[in-house]
Amino acid sequence: MGQQGATTNNAATETTTSFPWSKSNLPKQLFINNEYVEAKNHKKLEVRNPKDESLLADDVAIAGEEDVDAAVDAAEAAFPAWKKTSATQRRNLLLKLADLIDEHSVTIAELTRLSLGAPFASFGGVEIKGAAEAYRYFAGWCDKFAGESFPQEDGFLKIVRNEPLGVTAGIVPWNGPVATAAMKSAPALATGNCFILKSSEKTPFSALALGTLIKEAGFPPGVFQVLSGDGSTGALLASHMKVRKISFTGSTATGRKIQEMAAKSNLKRITLELGGKSPAVVFDDANLQNAVFWCINALCANSGQVCCAATRVYVQEGIYDKFVEGYKKGMQERAKTVGDPDAAETQMGPLVDKLQFDRVSGFLERGRSQGTLLLGGSRVGDQGYFIEPTVFTDVPEDAEICKKEIFGPVAILNKFKTEEEIIAKANDTDYGLMAGVFTQDINKALRVSSELDSGMVGINCISLAFLTVPFGGTKQSGTGRENAIHVLRMFTEPKTVLVNMTY
Repeated sequence: MGQQGATTNNAATETTTSFPWSKSNLPKQLFINNEYVEAKNHKKLEVRNPKDESLLADDVAIAGEEDVDAAVDAAEAAFPAWKKTSATQRRNLLLKLADLIDEHSVTIAELTRLSLGAPFASFGGVEIKGAAEAYRYFAGWCDKFAGESFPQEDGFLKIVRNEPLGVTAGIVPWNGPVATAAMKSAPALATGNCFILKSSEKTPFSALALGTLIKEAGFPPGVFQVLSGDGSTGALLASHMKVRKISFTGSTATGRKIQEMAAKSNLKRITLELGGKSPAVVFDDANLQNAVFWCINALCANSGQVCCAATRVYVQEGIYDKFVEGYKKGMQERAKTVGDPDAAETQMGPLVDKLQFDRVSGFLERGRSQGTLLLGGSRVGDQGYFIEPTVFTDVPEDAEICKKEIFGPVAILNKFKTEEEIIAKANDTDYGLMAGVFTQDINKALRVSSELDSGMVGINCISLAFLTVPFGGTKQSGTGRENAIHVLRMFTEPKTVLVNMTY
């Protein structure tokens, strides 16, 4: 197997395959067993451009039961050989894929932008670069994810091996379709699993386009496959008796369904990265300019369609008025950058589709009776799904706009008096994904960060992630972790081997 794998990798290095995809030639077929194929299911996805509501395609494949079975069967067939492929070979394949993503980054970002509306300068380019770096990062883990051994003083040598699970799958969201795919597929592949990627029905094109690069990189058939589809496709994977692991990023409501389907089928492993309602806590002694900068960026990135966006901003009363002044001015400046995502100067594009636009608009309308509208609150233009950055002040803690995840550029801005008060308010939520503490007192920063019930806490920053540390949340923000060594553990099974040394 080792020699065969090396030959495959060398051939991939020497072969050059053109990247055929563009906005005039969109990928719409399933990528199964290293080939683009028509779906057996005759239902199709309709995808529109959120900047002008124009139809992009109405014939994108929806993987049905036969299609999912075909992908799982191909993965099962590929797994024995892939499991035995050397760490060096797996590393080289992941590195090659990263290089190919970099080579075609502009086109891949455009394929996402068509249906997501994320400007290249402020989000699209960063997302694709992040995807390539994820494959490189986890390539480096291929030969470094060691097991354990324990001394044999008691007569038994104890060895713990990290074994791949087998056929695994990832269901990715529409707000970062390539980066999220990489965060899930790279550790799965690095640890010897086969992986099936299910793209979002809202942003399928960039994920489907990866098939060409997967094949060119030299991955064997069945090892890394891509299925487009809707919730029915995700349900088939979550309930499939031969899929051993599901990694899902999306809404808490869908996460509950996936957990239930996983339990009712083969009790498959799950990782759930779900919703958030992240608090940013700004104390009187904070660097005001820094706090304003982070709180604005953490709301407006990707038009507020980010799970760890700073949507609850709490400012201590001593600097509240000054913060409001700076925050409002900064948001007004950011509002001027809302526009055509294809334009170089645009920093904020539209919301992803009409469903999301209507949902956020409903929160804006109801929010007017729940707090004081500081700025925004309206649609931008009369075409497309553009929303102004919006801030409400003096919002009761039990108000809908304070409690529920909106997933748009909408924040509440409230004041507080004491440390004890703000810890209670920050934790009074069903979510626990991200939080931020802004202060120049490091003792206070560490004390408060330890009291916040959140999977991640930024000190003098918020709403960011790194491949080198775990990403995930507490409570209804999910279970398990992405990134770092922690995700490798989510894609492997520890196997204990006991050796009798006494006979």
